[in-house]
Amino acid sequence: MNIAIQKTLSLLLVIVIGLLLKSKLSKKEHQQSIKMIILNVALPTVIFVALMKLHVKPNLLILPLLVLVFNVVFLLILKFILPLYGVHKQSAEMRTYMLLIPSLAPGLSCFPFITEYIGEEALARGALADIGNKIAVLFFSYMLAMHWFYKLNRQVKHSNNEKLKSLVIGMLNEPINLVMAAALILLGCGLYFEDFPGFFQDTLNLLGNLMTPLILLFIGIAVVFKWKQFKAIFRLLVFRSGVVFCLSALLIAFMPGASYASMMLAVVFPQSACSFWPFAHMAIVESMSKKEGDPNAPAVFNNELAMNMLALSLPLSTMIILGVFSVGPFFTDVFNLLYIGLALILLSMGPSAFTYFRQRKSDSKTFAMEEQPTNITAAEKRKTEVLSSSS
Repeated sequence: MNIAIQKTLSLLLVIVIGLLLKSKLSKKEHQQSIKMIILNVALPTVIFVALMKLHVKPNLLILPLLVLVFNVVFLLILKFILPLYGVHKQSAEMRTYMLLIPSLAPGLSCFPFITEYIGEEALARGALADIGNKIAVLFFSYMLAMHWFYKLNRQVKHSNNEKLKSLVIGMLNEPINLVMAAALILLGCGLYFEDFPGFFQDTLNLLGNLMTPLILLFIGIAVVFKWKQFKAIFRLLVFRSGVVFCLSALLIAFMPGASYASMMLAVVFPQSACSFWPFAHMAIVESMSKKEGDPNAPAVFNNELAMNMLALSLPLSTMIILGVFSVGPFFTDVFNLLYIGLALILLSMGPSAFTYFRQRKSDSKTFAMEEQPTNITAAEKRKTEVLSSSS
């Protein structure tokens, strides 16, 4: 069996095991314990190790910058597009989608296939591009989540300076942000992961290896099957994939003479599954809401929706990436990418368009029925006037 397919099946099997454990770990404190281990141990360790292994070449800094621009552009697109899919503005669902959909998790859904199909050099470039994604999902997403929290919980009285101070203190209280700060300081001093003692490297690797199985188990345990919600999520993920194909086409159009591996990386990297890290920020916001939030304030995020989106995003992204690599050169043509991207966007918008036109037709019939009695009354009035004048 192909090693990349084998890797994908093993990841999906761990989610299935989580589903089987659902009845055994049904209490809220069970799920909370797993979440705490992920947020306070496994995830910070993975981030620390990834940062400490970075040896950035100045000529390749354009890669993380492109991914960062991708995240920002997608966020702006979603602000105007989501209402067309029936997502209410200023709702918890809107904020959840806006935080999750632009995020990327290439380590779970993309890097195994890059290694297998286009080699280690492409993987190194993908890891470098992931820096831009990490900046977006760890810093910008966190700041955006905090902005929404304070906006909805206006009773948490802060001046602008106090709000900034509270935000900084909140960031420093989170293990993820602490290890990032520590890693940046060590890198600034010229220290890298290989400079650590062997036993310390082994300890960090062991703790980091906990993350992937724990996240996948947690998805299987926490996911709540609501088929109506799953259909809405699926349509948005198809829209996401279509937009990504179009953006990849534009990028390749400005890469004349690029190698096959570079073009394939530009196509598959942004097709990665949604990241778990924005969900981590949602969990932090949920904890803050319980401690100091207004009980009457609307929910900032829909955590159940976020978990279901993560559960559906991983298999869909892996299937798309596998399909791209299986066909290969077809996806290096700009026009092929544009056609596929536009087709996916239209496919995802089909149900919304059908509902829109059906609603317009229904409104027209209702309007006609309301107008009809008025016309009859006017006719009867004229008939009465004629009869009265003749008499």
